[in-house]
Amino acid sequence: MRRSQRKQEEPDLGILSSRTLFSLQRELFTRLSEQGHPQVRPRHGAVIAYLDEEGSRATDLAAQSGQHKQVIGTLVDELVELGYVERRPDPADRRAKLIVPTEKGRDHMAKSDAILAAMEAEHAQAVGEQAYADFKRVFKAVADRQTGKDRTDVPPRD
Repeated sequence: MRRSQRKQEEPDLGILSSRTLFSLQRELFTRLSEQGHPQVRPRHGAVIAYLDEEGSRATDLAAQSGQHKQVIGTLVDELVELGYVERRPDPADRRAKLIVPTEKGRDHMAKSDAILAAMEAEHAQAVGEQAYADFKRVFKAVADRQTGKDRTDVPPRD
């Protein structure tokens, strides 16, 4: 069996994850564009997906998204220019800046949340509510384990 054919018939976790991510992003950003947000791209999700409405520090966004702080800085610059976020002094530490969504940014976040909820509801309806709930629980456990968020059961690496 050729390798490409094997990966089609028996896709591994990486292939399944990437197919899911890229398809989800395509649908999400198409719907967002139709709802008034045509300039935001999937790469901006490293900021917007993790952004608190009250604001977030760039270092926290980098840690949560798995991106380098410099990448987050570039994405924040783009989102500032597009009018989705602004930088403000952090009241807890005047030396630090918070990345805060603007009204346009909050609208994008709300629409994105609603679109993703609808997409998840469609999947749950297609495979069954319980099966989808089980899938999400297991997928979260795998993701947590893979990213090191749940390493209590894994021996340290040499």
